[in-house]
Amino acid sequence: MTLQQLRYAVAIADHKSMNKAAVELYVTQPSLSNMIKELENEIHIEIFRRSNRGITITPEGEEFLGYARQMLDHYRLIEDKYIDHMPSKKKFSVSMQHYTFAVEAFIEMAKKFGMDEYEFAIHETKTSEVIENVRTNKSEVGIIYKNEFNGKFIEKLLHGNDLEFIPLFDCKIYVYMSKGNPLAGKDVVSFEELQAYPCLSFEQGDNNALYLAEEVLTTSEYKQIIKADDRATLLNLMVGLNGYTLCSGIICEELNGNEYAAVPLDTDEIMTIGYIKHKKMPLSILGEQYIEEVKKYSERIL
Repeated sequence: MTLQQLRYAVAIADHKSMNKAAVELYVTQPSLSNMIKELENEIHIEIFRRSNRGITITPEGEEFLGYARQMLDHYRLIEDKYIDHMPSKKKFSVSMQHYTFAVEAFIEMAKKFGMDEYEFAIHETKTSEVIENVRTNKSEVGIIYKNEFNGKFIEKLLHGNDLEFIPLFDCKIYVYMSKGNPLAGKDVVSFEELQAYPCLSFEQGDNNALYLAEEVLTTSEYKQIIKADDRATLLNLMVGLNGYTLCSGIICEELNGNEYAAVPLDTDEIMTIGYIKHKKMPLSILGEQYIEEVKKYSERIL
């Protein structure tokens, strides 16, 4: 296996076309196809599935291409520093469910390391995309939660993708709402009291399975429910419609402001916040520092 083969495989994946990749690489299509076939024979997996409609990437190919991209990135860093003598930035990316504290931890990490020498990326997105981003090495770590309901499903999904979940801290369930909501001043809120207000939930796209929901108690019956794509919209709906969502109870007024309250829900449910990563890959210095920043938010659990 050579770096050239890795470059060729990544180029085909990026273009989703053997012909377009051949043009970019200045090789003939038959030569490119033969080189990829030799690579597949050597590593004993099928990277691309060929048909009259073009090519598709196999699940095994997706995993291989994730490692290939990582290898090429490291080679470029070495090449820039020792051959071209160009200063290059180290990269770090994290994906997460819609948690303000995870964003705030990212900010603190970026402040400590500075952005002159590092290139950072953050993806606040759907649960399935958090897992996919870590699987394909688009992100080094992903922040998600597990509980009794979704735990077995999440573990099976991670195991099938050679990923692992490392727990960080446990949280009780809180109702997050605008301070203008009539329930905001209560010491505890029951599920029955919430029925008069719209439940706000993050849209999970095509993978809208209950096990991938970002909110707990997804099997409960809600009289009113509104799905949204981003955290800013949910916050607006809390103010405009007295909506609510269920959360960890970790308040981050530095980013969300002080217009919102978290009231304990009358339930024994527990959610475990943790991070996912590749089983066989240790965290980078940046990854370790980010996780240390996230751990600090256990002190803010109400």
